[in-house]
Amino acid sequence: MPETYGPTILKHRAQKMRKETGNPNIFAPIELEKKGARQMITVTLTRPIRMIVFEAIVLFTCLYLSIAYAIFYLFFEAYPLIFQGIYNFNSGTAGLPFLAIGLGAFFSMAIFMYWDSSLARAKKANADWAHVEEYRRLPLACIGGPLYVISLFWLGWTANPHIHWIVPILSGIPFGIGFMLIFMALINYVGDAYEVFAASAMAATSACRSIFGAVLPIAARPMYAGLGIAWASSLLGFLSLGMCVIPFAFIGYGDRIRANSKFCRELKERKKRGLDNDDDDGEVSSPRNTTVVEDGMGEERKIEV
Repeated sequence: MPETYGPTILKHRAQKMRKETGNPNIFAPIELEKKGARQMITVTLTRPIRMIVFEAIVLFTCLYLSIAYAIFYLFFEAYPLIFQGIYNFNSGTAGLPFLAIGLGAFFSMAIFMYWDSSLARAKKANADWAHVEEYRRLPLACIGGPLYVISLFWLGWTANPHIHWIVPILSGIPFGIGFMLIFMALINYVGDAYEVFAASAMAATSACRSIFGAVLPIAARPMYAGLGIAWASSLLGFLSLGMCVIPFAFIGYGDRIRANSKFCRELKERKKRGLDNDDDDGEVSSPRNTTVVEDGMGEERKIEV
C-alpha cells in the first residue's frame, strides 16, 4: 500500500535527495527530532492520557463512544433476558434478534455514503461549510444520537408478553443505524480535529470504550432483575439522551474549544512552520548549513537554515 503519512513521505523524499545529490545535510523535519526511550515514555505513551484529561473534545468523545459501545455489549446479556425470558425463544433462536441491528448497520452505510458524496460535491464547489470540521462530520451523529435513544425506549416498553415479539426486535434497526452513525461521525471528527495527533486521540477513545465495554455488561443481569425490562432499558435511554447533546454542543462550540486546545494550537503552529511531524513535545533542531525538506502546501521545496 502507498504511504500516506506526510512526515514519512517527506523523510523518503529527503533520503532520495541525499542519494541523488550526495549532500548528507538534507533532512526532513521528522529526522531532526530528538527521539529515544525517554521521549517515547514521557511524551508519546502519555499523550492519550493527557488528551483525555486536558482536551474537551477527546474527553466527551470518549465518554459518548464508551457509553454507546458498552450498551451494545450489554445487549448480549439483555437480549437473552428479553427474548428467552418473555417470549420463550430457545438458545438457538435468541440470537436472531441481533439481525435487526445488523440490518440497521447496513442502512447506516447507505446514509454515510450519501453524506460523503454530498460532502465531496460541496468541497468541489468550495462551500464554506465543507471546510469546517464540525459541519463535515457531526451532522451524522446528530441523526444517529436520537435514533439510538428512541431504540432503547422502544425496546424497553414494547418487550411485553401481550405485544408480538417482532415489535421489540424491530427496535434493533434504529439502534444499528444510530450506533454506526455516532461512531463514524465522532471518530472522523476527532481525526479531522487533531490530524497528526489523531492516533493518540484514537488510542484514548479505544482504551476508554474497551474498558466500558468490558465492565458495564457485568451489571446487566442485576440491573434488569432489579429494575425490570422497561425501566432498565429506560435508564440506558436517559443516559444516552444526556450523551446525545454532545455532537450538538460540538457544532455550536467546537471551533472555540479547538481554539483553546493546546494540541490544535500546536497544529496551527506546525502548519505555519511547515513542520507537520508527530511529537507535540519534541524539539526540532537543525544543524547549521542543513537543507530541510518541507511540504507545508503539498509541494517539495528546500530551505537553507
